[in-house]
Amino acid sequence: MSYTALYRKFRPSEFSDVKGQDHIVTTLKNQIRADRIGHAYLFCGTRGTGKTTIAKIFARAVNCEHPVDGDPCGECASCRAIASGSSMNVAEIDAASNNGVDNIREIREEVAYSPAEGKYKVYIIDEVHMLSIGAFNALLKTLEEPPSYVIFILATTEAHKIPITILSRCQRYDFRRITTETIAARLQELMEEEQVEVEERALTYVAKAGDGSMRDALSLLDQCIAFYLGQKLTYDHVLEVLGAVDVEVFGDFFRRICRQDVTGIIRGLEEIILQGRELSQFVTDFIWYLRNLLMLKSDQGMEEMLDVSSEHLLQMKEEMELADLDTLMRYIRVFSELSGQLRYATQKRVLVEIALIKLCKPAMERSYDSILQRLAQLEQRMEEGIAVTAPESSGRPVPAAGNSGQKQEKITPSALPEDIQLFISRFQDLRKKTCSWSRFVLKGAQLRELPEHTGIQIILCKNHAVDEKELAEEVEQVVQKELNVQMKIQICTPGSDPSPEDPVIDLSEMVHMEIDIEE
Repeated sequence: MSYTALYRKFRPSEFSDVKGQDHIVTTLKNQIRADRIGHAYLFCGTRGTGKTTIAKIFARAVNCEHPVDGDPCGECASCRAIASGSSMNVAEIDAASNNGVDNIREIREEVAYSPAEGKYKVYIIDEVHMLSIGAFNALLKTLEEPPSYVIFILATTEAHKIPITILSRCQRYDFRRITTETIAARLQELMEEEQVEVEERALTYVAKAGDGSMRDALSLLDQCIAFYLGQKLTYDHVLEVLGAVDVEVFGDFFRRICRQDVTGIIRGLEEIILQGRELSQFVTDFIWYLRNLLMLKSDQGMEEMLDVSSEHLLQMKEEMELADLDTLMRYIRVFSELSGQLRYATQKRVLVEIALIKLCKPAMERSYDSILQRLAQLEQRMEEGIAVTAPESSGRPVPAAGNSGQKQEKITPSALPEDIQLFISRFQDLRKKTCSWSRFVLKGAQLRELPEHTGIQIILCKNHAVDEKELAEEVEQVVQKELNVQMKIQICTPGSDPSPEDPVIDLSEMVHMEIDIEE
């Protein structure tokens, strides 16, 4: 006899064998016991959670000649016929490949005939969201008022795609993701029955990799057993087959990131790639590891909610002290964005390397959380007594050559004459009153006060083709007109040396520099 996959071999045949869906099983059994069976059901939920399995058990139970507490007996002629697939009372339809109007019309024609044997004709329509609009409309009337001997069970993973007119005619049951503990316990039972020796730690990881799906977990376990057939299935074996990485590796990566050891991180990634690990799985598991650190950092009461061993919990408690909450959330954000990019990427390794470097170098980003991390790093360096120097900025114009060695005097606005204060406060408005070219060349200019409060020296930020005398006269006229003040204006360009012998006072920092759009 050919080999049968685990998820098919151990498909539940009774409601009591279904794990993780007690709220649905209890309701359906009560309906069968009380003979309050509905005519249309909608089973919603993620893959591998038991939608089709429960639908088949329910179809057997409603037609069973001797039901036992809502469960099918499994021995009567009806139960055996349905289990073998030879019964005419139960029809399972795949809507993904039978989604046309004609397929639904065939069902409508069959519904007119009562079952030759048994009580009910049950139609199980899997992936019902794949039906076309015309097919849904053809199903609508039959679904609303079917004969008393007909039951429709619609199963879907995407309930939001089903028309509201269909939803309102069905009893809806939402299937939950099965917990890791429930899946692991079920896997342990099956391995004892199969007489396969498996480490508990390995089963826990397989259950976690199933992501709430019992079928996925069984398929992964089947794959691992086949690879190490006849041997004890260990945790390391599971990691190797699934292309996953041990938790200790994530801890090592995290510590290197906190130390900003870029070289060590890239070498560590190289080792993972040479071992044949899957990068997408590495990113997913690392996000989960960072999530656990964030939970621990947020509240000490989170320890019981983390599915990790006591040994790893102690290690994570030490590592969570290496970064604050904002930094951990930034790490998770960067890797979550990476996870979405890897799905269609051709150069996965390059993207992972860039993301790891980003974690070490927050200066590469301009987001809010990266700025917070950079500030935290600066504070730490200052506390350790390390000198912090700011990079030289080229945003301000270079002072005139004659004044490069002169010491600038620090003054307050209140110490200046009223006309100088008025000019400084209104400089941006005055600039906009000049002609378009003058307005452009005066943008970002540097201001200095001439000796003895005789006027203002304006140093242009770039060498523009301007007539210095003509521009100075234009500004003086604008000042006279707008401020009703006569003021001497001196224009000079970078590199020129028109400054007087006496030192001048830099007024640039007192000007309110607005951001405007020049045409």
